[in-house]
Amino acid sequence: MAMVQVINVMVLDNPSSFLNPFQFEITFESMIDLQEDLEWKIIYVGSAESEAFDQVLDTVYVGPVPQGRHKFVFQADPPDPSKIPVADVVGVTVVLLTCSYRNQECIRVGYYVNNDYLDPENREQPPNVIQFDKLRRNILATSPRMTIFQVEWDDVSADPSN
Repeated sequence: MAMVQVINVMVLDNPSSFLNPFQFEITFESMIDLQEDLEWKIIYVGSAESEAFDQVLDTVYVGPVPQGRHKFVFQADPPDPSKIPVADVVGVTVVLLTCSYRNQECIRVGYYVNNDYLDPENREQPPNVIQFDKLRRNILATSPRMTIFQVEWDDVSADPSN
């Protein structure tokens, strides 16, 4: 049984400039008092072709986590443009929000992200050199993909109310 459940994730400042920070308001519930911190990460997928281009934008540790509902805003700097293959900058990619407990990923929330030029002229005739300051990032916030993984939680009885 999952001892941590994501209740809601709100994508803040969306759509936004490509160079603006990512911001997520995360509401989660812990069914038990957790002995260790939850590790949350924001990961930008730089290329569908290889994980080598994935960028961990930030990591935050939340804890101690008593039983109950919790909310926080997680903000991270945008990806480093120099680490994204030029062919993968404009178009659709993914941003992942992950939660781990004791180095075990327990929750992954994925969002499709569309990066495109705001100016219609640049959309039809893209500049030869990517102009990151003119790109707009739009996270498809209404269609997240959530995956729950089985992990080893703290030693508790089968009844999470104990």
